[in-house]
Amino acid sequence: MHKVRVYVDTSVIGGTQDEEFAGPSKRFFERVRDGQYVLLVSPTTTGEPEEAPPAVRAVMDALPPACIEYVPLGDEVDMLANAYIDAGALGRAHRADASHVAAATVAGADLILSWNFKHIVAMTGCGSSMASIRSRAITPWISAAQWK
Repeated sequence: MHKVRVYVDTSVIGGTQDEEFAGPSKRFFERVRDGQYVLLVSPTTTGEPEEAPPAVRAVMDALPPACIEYVPLGDEVDMLANAYIDAGALGRAHRADASHVAAATVAGADLILSWNFKHIVAMTGCGSSMASIRSRAITPWISAAQWK
């Protein structure tokens, strides 16, 4: 049986400590621990929380290693992130957000989960916090209201 591979950005990790997103974020990570999802993260994700509060860093530390797939950043991710920026999907100031989406795409993630409604979710054009990625095209999968 195929396990759904979900790429997350730091907003979901930090969301465990945010009043608005704590419930959905914690439920998601419980499902990862239960083996319902495989968590995909890149150095963009794992590098950003370095200055985060200990409670946020502890979220990743609490997950069994078998639940996590690390997505390397390489030339293909870099080229795709640049293409998103060059196409105007995001400005150069939001390079990390473009890298998140590019890493998820290159890794063949089934979904991206983000609470970054201003950039990542808006970039997908689907108005939801989860987007399905197929053949480098991003389409809606589940609405934020359904996830909560």
